[in-house]
Amino acid sequence: MLAARITPRALARCARPAAASAARQTLVSHASPAAGVARTAPRLAAPAFSRSFHASPLSLDEIVKVPSMAESITEGTLKQWLKQKGDYVEADEEVATIETDKIDVAVNAPKAGILTELLANEEDTVAVGQDLFKLDPNGKADGRATKEEAPKKEPKQTKEQPKKDESKPEPKKEEAVPGAKSEYRKPDSAQPAPKAPEPLKKEERKTAPQSLAAAAPKGSRNETRVKMSRMRARIAERLKEAQNTAASLTTFNEIDMSALMAFRAKYKEQVLKDHGVKLGFMSAFVKASTIALREFPAVNASIEGTGTSAEIVYRDYADVSVAVSTPKGLVTPVLRNAEQYNFVEIEREIANLGKKARDGKLTLEDMNGGTFTISNGGVFGSLYGTPILNPPQCAVLGMHAINDRAVVTADKQIVVRPIMFVALTYVKSGRSL
Repeated sequence: MLAARITPRALARCARPAAASAARQTLVSHASPAAGVARTAPRLAAPAFSRSFHASPLSLDEIVKVPSMAESITEGTLKQWLKQKGDYVEADEEVATIETDKIDVAVNAPKAGILTELLANEEDTVAVGQDLFKLDPNGKADGRATKEEAPKKEPKQTKEQPKKDESKPEPKKEEAVPGAKSEYRKPDSAQPAPKAPEPLKKEERKTAPQSLAAAAPKGSRNETRVKMSRMRARIAERLKEAQNTAASLTTFNEIDMSALMAFRAKYKEQVLKDHGVKLGFMSAFVKASTIALREFPAVNASIEGTGTSAEIVYRDYADVSVAVSTPKGLVTPVLRNAEQYNFVEIEREIANLGKKARDGKLTLEDMNGGTFTISNGGVFGSLYGTPILNPPQCAVLGMHAINDRAVVTADKQIVVRPIMFVALTYVKSGRSL
C-alpha cells in the first residue's frame, strides 16, 4: 500500500538532493592537494605600507688638480709634500711643489680646509690636470688631525711556569763534543800530551795562503747615485743641443778694470746707504752690453723657423739673461728692457731675481724671452772659460776673475793693473751674422 502511494513525481523530488550531494562530493574528491592546503591554511594579514631609507655618507671633498704651467710644459715631478693628510690649510697656502724642466711650481690650496687624501707620492711624474689631492672645505682648524702616537704595547702576561720538582734530578744536557768536558775536568794522566805543531818548511811557507795579501784595499770605494732633477736634465739637453746645432766660436779679450774699480770704491757706500743695494760689477757689464747690442743688432738677434721659412728676428730692446747659480743648477732669469735701467736699478733687479732663484720662486715669465746672456764665472775664481750659447740666442758673454797683471801702457811703461779676461761666444753663420 505504501509503495503504491509513492508516485513518480515524489521519486524525482527525492533524487534531486541526492544528486546534488553526490556532485559536491565528486568535486571535493577531484580537487588538487594544493587547493586543499590553501583552503585550510590560515589567512595572513596584508603587510602594512612601509618606507625605508639608506643613509650613505655624502662626500664634500674638493679635488685639486695639477695646475697648468705653460704651453710647453705638460708634466712635472712631484718634488715635495709641504702638508700631510689630516693637516689644516689656509686659502692659498702652499701644499706641494712640482719640479718642471725650467722652474718649481707651487700648488696652493684653493680654499681653507683639511687635506683628506693625497693622490700622488713624492718623485711621481704628474701631468697637468691630474688629480693631486682632496680637500674638505668644511674642516675646521681645531679639528685638524694630528699624528697619533703609536699605542703602547702592553706587556704580555706570561703564564707562570710550574715549579721544578727539586726532588727529581735534571736530565744532563748533551755535550757539543762528546767527552770534551769530562776530559777537561778529569784529565787522563795516562794519555800522552799532544805534540806541538812543527814549523812549516820553506817550500810550504811559499804555498801557504797569505790572508794579509788578500785583504781589501785601504780607503773608501763607495758610490752614490742621485737621480738627476728635471732642471739639470733639461739644462744638459739644451747645452748639448746648442753645441750640435749652432756653428759658434769664442773670442777672448782682456779688460783693464782700474777705472771701474775706482768708480765702485767711490760710490758703493753711498749707493748702499741711499738705495739699500750693493754696487757690483755686473751692473756695469749689463749697461755696457746694452749699448753694444744697439750698435751691433745682429748680436741681439735670433733665428726662428727652419729651412727656407727661417727668419732672423732683430730687436730694438735688450732682454738680458743673467746666469745665477743655485743648488738645483744654473738658471738664467731675464732682466727685461735692461737698456732703460741705470746702475742702481740694474743691481736691484738682479738682486731680486737672484733671491727668487735661490728660493725656488722664479716663474716662467722670469725665465722666458732673453735675447742676450751674461755669465760670471769669476765668482768661482776661474780665469778663462768658454760660455755655451743659450738657444735661440746668438751670443753669450762670460766674465771671469780679476787678477793683478803686468801690462804695457800706451807710453810704453810696464805697470800692474787689475785685469779681467772676458769671453764672447757667438754664432758664426752666413745666414745669421
